[in-house]
Amino acid sequence: MSVLPANQPESDEDNRLHLVLCGADALVYTLAEELANSRDRIRITVITPHRVRADVPDLAGLADRGVEWQKADRLDEKAFEEAGLAGATALALVMPDDMTNLHAALCAREVEATLRVVVRMSSRGLSKSVDRLFPDCAVLSDAEMAAPAFVAAALGEVAPTHFRRANRTLYVAQRADVPARRTVLTLTVTDADGDVSVLPAEPSAAEMLPTDLVLAEAVGRPPGEDVTRRLLSRAGRRPRRILTFARAVRAALSRKLGIAVMITIGTTLVAGAVLNGYDNNPHNLWEQIYITLLTAVGSSDVEEGRNAIAQAAQLVLTIAGLALIPLITAAVVDGMVNARLALTQGRLTSELADHVVLVGLGTVGTQVMRQLHDLGVRVVAIDRNPNAPGVKPARQRGIPVITGDAASEETLRAASIDTCQALVVLSTNDPVNLEAALRARSNHEDLRVVLRLFDDDFAQRMESAFQINTSRSVSRLCAPVFAAALLERDVHTTIPVDRHAVLVATVTVAAGSLLDGAPLEHAEHPGESRVLGMSANGGEWVDWVPDRRRVLAEGDRILVVARRAGLRGLVELAT
Repeated sequence: MSVLPANQPESDEDNRLHLVLCGADALVYTLAEELANSRDRIRITVITPHRVRADVPDLAGLADRGVEWQKADRLDEKAFEEAGLAGATALALVMPDDMTNLHAALCAREVEATLRVVVRMSSRGLSKSVDRLFPDCAVLSDAEMAAPAFVAAALGEVAPTHFRRANRTLYVAQRADVPARRTVLTLTVTDADGDVSVLPAEPSAAEMLPTDLVLAEAVGRPPGEDVTRRLLSRAGRRPRRILTFARAVRAALSRKLGIAVMITIGTTLVAGAVLNGYDNNPHNLWEQIYITLLTAVGSSDVEEGRNAIAQAAQLVLTIAGLALIPLITAAVVDGMVNARLALTQGRLTSELADHVVLVGLGTVGTQVMRQLHDLGVRVVAIDRNPNAPGVKPARQRGIPVITGDAASEETLRAASIDTCQALVVLSTNDPVNLEAALRARSNHEDLRVVLRLFDDDFAQRMESAFQINTSRSVSRLCAPVFAAALLERDVHTTIPVDRHAVLVATVTVAAGSLLDGAPLEHAEHPGESRVLGMSANGGEWVDWVPDRRRVLAEGDRILVVARRAGLRGLVELAT
């Protein structure tokens, strides 16, 4: 007797959920594996180009778990029809290119107009366009989902506890570590017997314990405060103005121009001293300075009766003065340009301490940088591409950006690698990431290194072999969230709480549902789901402190923190 995979029933195959996955990198494999390992009855069809990234495992190895693999270089109506998209339950578009996913979504709509679609998008502008294409659509960013894990690892935390939603970064912390005004929601409380309750109703002041886990808002650095002073003072050191000024001057002047200026100034001083020394009429100190400076700028008159040596000195002084003015002008202009470059490229970061050196300002690196900044952590960024996506956001936040090779000793030294608390390497090139991590570790054995690798198995082996503190695969971090979005609606992220995991998701109120016309408090079930905020139908603004008596209407979106069963029940109330 043949044995079917655990997620396939022995009869009535049409009752199984049919999910179609489209991708070209490690995320599509990891997502297929995640869904195949679930206990839901699922039929999975994976579409990839004929050529995929070398780090993508062989999808044929999942065939015995109900995964069908098809190849198509173009995601159009023909490819979707051959994959059986008509009548499918959901479609996941996880290609690494936003425009490819957008085009595929348009083609899929022609094959199955009512299909649920989960789309991978890094551009927020495009994500809004995709939202309008399907009545049932979820747009997720793998960068936003993976960033909390790297942030937590950089700060030495055990688990990823930060996430960003609607331009707000929230994190898990103990109540004692968070000001009351920044506490958003209580995640756990412990009773007298030591039993932990997850997602309880908000406790009274008498019931609050310092060890309660809460969801809090990260506000980062106050605007308008001087960046340099803040970075130095938070490192427990006072700004050393003279030393900083000397470094700025050294960075401002190029070597050749500095030599020229010094030679000209030296010539002027020597010629002035000779002129006054051989003059027939002795002068006091002020008169010597006065005559020297006037002569240097060409304002002196020719005196035929003057000593020959004095005349020669006057001639040399006049010529030197003609060169001095343009040299000073050139030095000022060159200094302003070089000083600006020095500041933006991190050449004046040697005063930093306890900061995080971040390599790679792609989509993931940009999200990590933003969250670290929101949490008040100092960052120095490195990227070999001066036009990387995260360069502009970094400079808007006053974060130094060094353009260079992170595997270079000079680049790492410019980022003050000696005094940083962690190195986070997040470029999309595995060999470059590994080389930078090993180079930094070889010089600083106690440095905390967080490394991004595409292959999760390789990441685990590297972590063990080279004592890398943390190595992570973005696809392994994000696949559970994409899978949950395919099966359980708009799930944005998963965060660990005690020994449980809770989901952050958005539930949309459908017309005629039990929540349509009901107060918002009906969406909150302590122990199962708690409301974080809500957006009115058609609005982008999130009300983070909504009135629980507010009456819900069709299209309203409720942002919740819920357990899996609580989210499923809430979705049933909203549809």
